[in-house]
Amino acid sequence: MTDSTAIAKLPRPDFTEFEVGTVIAERTVTLTRDNLVRYAGASGDFNPIHYRDDIAEEVGLPGVLAHGMLTMGVALQPVVDALGDPGRVVDYQVRFTRPVVVDPQDGAEVSIVAKIGQLAGEDGIGRIDLVVSCGGQTVLAKSQVRANLQGEVPAGLPEEIVA
Repeated sequence: MTDSTAIAKLPRPDFTEFEVGTVIAERTVTLTRDNLVRYAGASGDFNPIHYRDDIAEEVGLPGVLAHGMLTMGVALQPVVDALGDPGRVVDYQVRFTRPVVVDPQDGAEVSIVAKIGQLAGEDGIGRIDLVVSCGGQTVLAKSQVRANLQGEVPAGLPEEIVA
C-alpha cells in the first residue's frame, strides 16, 4: 500500500546571521470578549473576571481581563510563525506586569515586537526578546524565547520531510 499523503516541508529560515536588535516579527492582535469566552472553554479557566464586568468591578479590577496564558500564547505566535516550526522553541518565559483589560465593544489591542536578543551559540540556540504592550504599556516583561535560530532541519527527521 502506498501512502499518497503529501508531507509538508516546513520552511526553516536561518536567523544566525542577524545582529542583536534585529526585528524578526511584529504583530498587533485585537483580543475580544469572544476570544476570552473561547479561551475559557478551551483552558477550563472560567474565572468570572474574564467575562463578567460586575465581578471584575466587585473585586477592584478596571474591567474584564484577558487570561494571562492567552496573552502569553498570543505573544509567542508571531515568533513561531517567523521560525517556521514550533519545535524550534526550547524555552519561553515572561513576567506578567499589567493586566490586559478587554473592552466589551473595542476589545484590546496587544502589540508584539520580537527582536534578536542574543546570537545563537554553537548549539544554534539563541534568544529572542519580546516587547508586548497594550495601550502603550508593557504587559509582559522579560519576555524571552530561547530557540534554535539555525535554518537547517534537525537530524533524525524522516527523509521525506528533509528532502
